[in-house]
Amino acid sequence: MFYTTNHSFNDMALDISDETLWKSLREGNEWAFSNLFERYFRSMVNYGNSLMSHSDKVQDCVQDVFVDLWLYRHSLQDKVVVKAYLLSSVRKRIARLHERDHIFRQTTSVDGLDFLMDFSIEEKLILDEITASKVTYLNKLINALPARQKEALYLRYHQGLTIEQISETFDINYQSANNLVFRALQHLRDAWSGDLTLVFILLSRFF
Repeated sequence: MFYTTNHSFNDMALDISDETLWKSLREGNEWAFSNLFERYFRSMVNYGNSLMSHSDKVQDCVQDVFVDLWLYRHSLQDKVVVKAYLLSSVRKRIARLHERDHIFRQTTSVDGLDFLMDFSIEEKLILDEITASKVTYLNKLINALPARQKEALYLRYHQGLTIEQISETFDINYQSANNLVFRALQHLRDAWSGDLTLVFILLSRFF
């Protein structure tokens, strides 16, 4: 690793927007680069772990993204949604690693990636046996979704990306990304007879 996390960086930059840090990074500001690393490293690793079971390789991919970010800082796009850009970069880096290692078919497409993470509600939210039973069933419904739909829900409700940002992450058009989320929610609504509020709590709290 070329950096270790240091919470003091985040404490100093809590009030600084992603846009400001990105602009400063493009201008060669190392402090801005370090803060973007601190701000998004864990989210990027978590997302990478959902696409690959080798945690060491995932961390290598995330660090490679940041290496490229610094090396090519002067040619970075001016206007980006930083979080979406970084998550998309991790996804593409892992896809290239899969291709290089012959894990999947020879392709530069990210379509071959499987979403590996299972949805699981935090124990503190399970207040009684009835709720626990509902959560168990809902977990099964969500985890039975096609991988792409489940990943779209993860990006939408856990990472907080918009449909447009999901489309950029998947490298598909807006309507296709919207269809992924809509079909996943439609399936849950058809199969789930309980309060839909619990669905959204689960989507936003799984890890």
